Amino acid sequence: METNTLKLSGMSCASCAHSVEDAIRSVPGVAEVNVNFGAEQATLQYDSKQTNLEQIQHAIVDAGYSSYSLQDQEFITDETEAEKTARSREFRHLRNKVIVAGVISAVLVIGSFPMMLGLPIPFIPAWLHNSWLQLALSTAVLFWCGREFFMNAWKAFKRHTATMDTLVSLGTGSAYLYSIVATVIPGFFIAQGLNADVYYEAANVIITLILLGRLLEMRARGQTSDAIRKLIGLQARDARIMRNGQELEVPIQEVQIGDVVMVRPGEKIPVDGEVVEGTSTIDESMVTGESMPTKKQPGDEVIGATMNKTGSFRFRATRVGKDTVLAQIVQLVQQAQGSKAPIQRLADQVTGWFVPVVIAIAIATFVIWFNVMGNVTLALITTVGVLIIACPCALGLATPTSVMVGTGKGAENGILIKGAESLELAHQIETIVFDKTGTITEGKPTVIDFVTTVGSANELKLLGLAASVERNSEHPLAEAVVRYAQSQEVTLDDVQHFEAIAGSGVEGTVSNHFVQIGTQRWLNELGINTTPLETEKSRLESLGKTVVLIAIDRQLQGLMGISDALKPSSAQAVRALQRLGLDVVMLTGDNQQTADAIAREVGIQTVIAEVRPEQKAAVIESIQSGKFGKPSMTQTKFRHTQSTIVAMVGDGINDAPALAQADVGIAIGTGTDVAIAASDITLISGDLQSIVTAIQLSRATMTNIRQNLFFAFIYNALGIPIAAGILFPVFGWLLNPIIAGGAMAFSSVSVLTNALRLRNFKPKVI
Repeated sequence: METNTLKLSGMSCASCAHSVEDAIRSVPGVAEVNVNFGAEQATLQYDSKQTNLEQIQHAIVDAGYSSYSLQDQEFITDETEAEKTARSREFRHLRNKVIVAGVISAVLVIGSFPMMLGLPIPFIPAWLHNSWLQLALSTAVLFWCGREFFMNAWKAFKRHTATMDTLVSLGTGSAYLYSIVATVIPGFFIAQGLNADVYYEAANVIITLILLGRLLEMRARGQTSDAIRKLIGLQARDARIMRNGQELEVPIQEVQIGDVVMVRPGEKIPVDGEVVEGTSTIDESMVTGESMPTKKQPGDEVIGATMNKTGSFRFRATRVGKDTVLAQIVQLVQQAQGSKAPIQRLADQVTGWFVPVVIAIAIATFVIWFNVMGNVTLALITTVGVLIIACPCALGLATPTSVMVGTGKGAENGILIKGAESLELAHQIETIVFDKTGTITEGKPTVIDFVTTVGSANELKLLGLAASVERNSEHPLAEAVVRYAQSQEVTLDDVQHFEAIAGSGVEGTVSNHFVQIGTQRWLNELGINTTPLETEKSRLESLGKTVVLIAIDRQLQGLMGISDALKPSSAQAVRALQRLGLDVVMLTGDNQQTADAIAREVGIQTVIAEVRPEQKAAVIESIQSGKFGKPSMTQTKFRHTQSTIVAMVGDGINDAPALAQADVGIAIGTGTDVAIAASDITLISGDLQSIVTAIQLSRATMTNIRQNLFFAFIYNALGIPIAAGILFPVFGWLLNPIIAGGAMAFSSVSVLTNALRLRNFKPKVI
């Protein structure tokens, strides 16, 4: 299956999004499609053996819209410049139409005052309210300024669908045609005892107000993508590279993997790479959200778009173009902004049948008023009002605009939210489960204690055997053992028959000795007696140290006490999460005693220890189902409900299954790519306080969405009956179609304005 994201253009309302969705879904081979009206994006999955992107885009064109692939862009700068130019051109074109329509509408309204009041007004010349002049001016507005409404409505009609443009075209077209009849053959109305009134000004003002609403909507919608534009704007434009012994300044598009790039103090780092010469401190806050500058030296990674602070250095480019961290962040945010939250399903269902139902209500309104009052003018006014005031756009924009601003705000705070569903679920989290190493702790363990049974003369030999085996492992504890051996200047030998047993330890043959290093449980399972060092092991574990035992030729000969410092933010983050009403759990493969000691330091009361990597996903599932329980697990002060919403926080490869199993997987961005790929939310900086921010942001976004949906539903629920004349006996003036047009334009702008309030979101200190 291929996955792609398309940027769409030509959609005028939420009903258009349904049309595009149906057009794409009709292409054989398309498995899934999601069109987001607010983000103007389509996310789709398709079988490349049955179809391709060109066929899908052709179907979009046949439906009356256009698209381009966001994933075709090699460099994120290309996309934003093209998008900015197109948006600016469209904005100016629409603004010109609003100005022309506004001026003509003002003339028509002033000229219509005598008719509206039924009295002559001396300072308004008679020719200004001449019906033929109004016809000429009105025609210019309807068929130039409002041309797109009628063209889009006709396209929709040919596709056997109806959109917001259909309603606007029917409403303004009815008023316009009625006025033409009154202008050309006024005797038709006079013969029936009616005034030959014209409503050119109503049709014109409605067009003007709707265009003004779309202009404001376009401006506001552009602000919902500010986060992406800010991220893209962080990127450097040029780079200084060494090529063929010469220093060259080239656009970043020309930087290749392997190029050596030079960076001076105060300059942005152009692309991702690895420092090869020099040292410096780098401000990575624009990407990670971490405010403290990070020291960099040879061997350290640097991220493109971050700011060099103090020293000069050279680095070798390792990722360029769309493979850089910044480009991937932009792509993740775009995908998230184009996704749909589950709460949007109801709005989508309503929008799907909204326009046909409104047309049916409008027809019924005309028939009822004509039969009841016998007044074709009143029947027409109420019918036009119903068609104009109805607004599926507000429903279509209610959720995606809030999601766009929310996910963008997350990116600004170093929180990457992969989709709207994750954003919605985050506010429902009841239990949050933390891995220990690299999540609660720094993930940089250090050997503090080395205790043996072999005597001081043989300690270095034992250390060499153990470190030789551990050198073949990628586990953080193994790295700590190797670093300790190197600090003692111990020579490491080659290993034969190396094997890593997940969650237990490692073994291998070194210099004809069979070496096994791992947990007490594992060695006991192998029949190795660990009693001689039991007391020392318990003492170290009570201090919160992880203990690994060393057996040579199946005889216990030593142990190491390894300490991993807590992250400064861990205890504060745990307290904040508990104040938010969440149950906090620590899940680790460590010994129970060690795990309990670490948990006490950070304030976690529920500890699940001695869990092997392959068991972690099952533990998460048991918590979700409310069947949490295992004889070896400590269970204290834990609240359970059926279908508990669980978040898992981890950073290692062994956390990936648990991250995928959890309702919300939260990966530490400083961890492995596998863990990040399996997660729903990524904390770029690794600061656990970002979890608190993510949950607060989710809650703020969901509150905003509910406000938008309430306003959109209540607007249509009240507006349509009022336009139909339900309050006519008391508030007859509300039947003016101009009021309906203004209300319709106001509804979408109000939803967008409310969504933009999220840009002011700031995490609360708890």
